[in-house]
Amino acid sequence: MNNPNLRAVLTGTGAYLPAKRLTNDDLSRMVDTSDEWIYPRTGIRSRRIAAEGENVSDMAAAAGRQALENAGARPEEIDLLVLATITPDTPLPASSCLVQTRLGLSNATCFDIAAACSGFIYALDVARQYILSGAARKVLVVGAEKMSAITDWTDRTTCILFGDGAGAVVVERSEGGTQNGILSSATGTDGTLAPLLHIEAGGSAMPTTAETLAARKGFVRMDGHTIFKYAVRNMAGIADKAVTDAGLRHEDIDWLVPHQANMRIIQAVAKTMDLGMEKVVTNIENTGNTTAASIPLALHEAVSDGRIKDGDNVLFASFGAGLTWGATVVRWGR
Repeated sequence: MNNPNLRAVLTGTGAYLPAKRLTNDDLSRMVDTSDEWIYPRTGIRSRRIAAEGENVSDMAAAAGRQALENAGARPEEIDLLVLATITPDTPLPASSCLVQTRLGLSNATCFDIAAACSGFIYALDVARQYILSGAARKVLVVGAEKMSAITDWTDRTTCILFGDGAGAVVVERSEGGTQNGILSSATGTDGTLAPLLHIEAGGSAMPTTAETLAARKGFVRMDGHTIFKYAVRNMAGIADKAVTDAGLRHEDIDWLVPHQANMRIIQAVAKTMDLGMEKVVTNIENTGNTTAASIPLALHEAVSDGRIKDGDNVLFASFGAGLTWGATVVRWGR
């Protein structure tokens, strides 16, 4: 397996955002908040909300289809589909199985990964390992979330943050000696901090009942102030490790594509990494926090509009519930 010419290369991106836009002014009519309060603290002006009956598998399939088209990959060529989500259509089966059917991925092994906002980084690392081990040649990685389904729209501390959407990439095996592709990947977890960002009910420990529904225990709860501290520290730390492991320096990074959780977190991480905001891809203003979908959504936007070009060194960095965090360095291009 120690083949210096072997690389896992990102060959196509895709994205999907629901049509419905929920603005801060809309939210001000639902809870006691305002655009003047939300935007300076989060960088968010609006977020997309899935339509009734529009599920994670629908959004994931739409993003995946576009990624396949952009990569020039046929559905039957995909060996593996990894779907990062914490909002699957149902507990059983995995939503990746439903996406497989919609896309006609007849030869793909499929499974979901639940690592919250770090899900896309974890899934991308799994794809890389499958490719480097020889177990797969082409992998579809999708991050998709319907956060509106697990958001308490009466809680003004969390409902201002989240949105729905999906992003995808195709990762392919290259043995042609290209210098492009995934250069490094690093991940981390600290389960002792799980209570900082969690959903209390809805799993086997506390199944959904009339009582848990009445107590609104099936929605996201977060200690925002503490999360901010850990997010900046761990995102910057893991990003630094990924850059070092790639044999690069901070000044070699052309673009940072961070998890779109909070503009203040993004700015703090960029500052810690000595990266000016002109090198940071953000779309949080119009998407909110789409959890596992946020990095591939932002990546697709920057690739589509020409900001990210062949040969660019691109750094992904994320942090989420678990607590989990991760970073990946990619030299862009086939």
